[in-house]
Amino acid sequence: MSARDPRPSGPPPSHRERTPGTANPLRRPSDRFESWFGCFLLLVLALGLPAAALGAGQSAYQSALRTVQTQSAERYQVDASVESVDDNVGATAKEQAEIRWTDDDGTVRTGTTPVKPDTREGSAVRVWVTRDGDVTGPPMTRNQALSTGWFAGGAAAAGVGAAVFVAHVGARHALDRRRYAQWDAEWERVEPLWAGRFHR
Repeated sequence: MSARDPRPSGPPPSHRERTPGTANPLRRPSDRFESWFGCFLLLVLALGLPAAALGAGQSAYQSALRTVQTQSAERYQVDASVESVDDNVGATAKEQAEIRWTDDDGTVRTGTTPVKPDTREGSAVRVWVTRDGDVTGPPMTRNQALSTGWFAGGAAAAGVGAAVFVAHVGARHALDRRRYAQWDAEWERVEPLWAGRFHR
């Protein structure tokens, strides 16, 4: 090295560097709690959300599937004859009609069912009835049961996500209030000393 080059030949002087295992002196206990609580919420979100969605969806699907089986066993279709049509309903809406049909055992039954606006008396309509002879709607299908399961699973997942979000926001708000209170207390101790220095 020439005399004109004053740079040292060794490595540059090292500044104080924090090693990975050394705690940050500026990190407050509330900061550490917030970090650990955030990790816990992420764990809940990663594990709880799928578990809640699958559990709720499967439970709702199984329940709806039992309803499908029950309604399929209790309801059947019959050919009924329109006895009269209620004309008091608007032409664009379905009208109510009095119908009559005969059960398999020969029993004549009557009931009321919605029909299309252009239905005339004496027309034949096909309706769903129960074993007791009451007019009802069609039984639930497996696709509807599957949709019910998906909806319940999605609602459960949304509920878990909302709960995690509310917990995060609530914890952050509580920690911020605590930090502000600590800052106010520290400033009340430090401010008189600073003010005294400037009044000299």
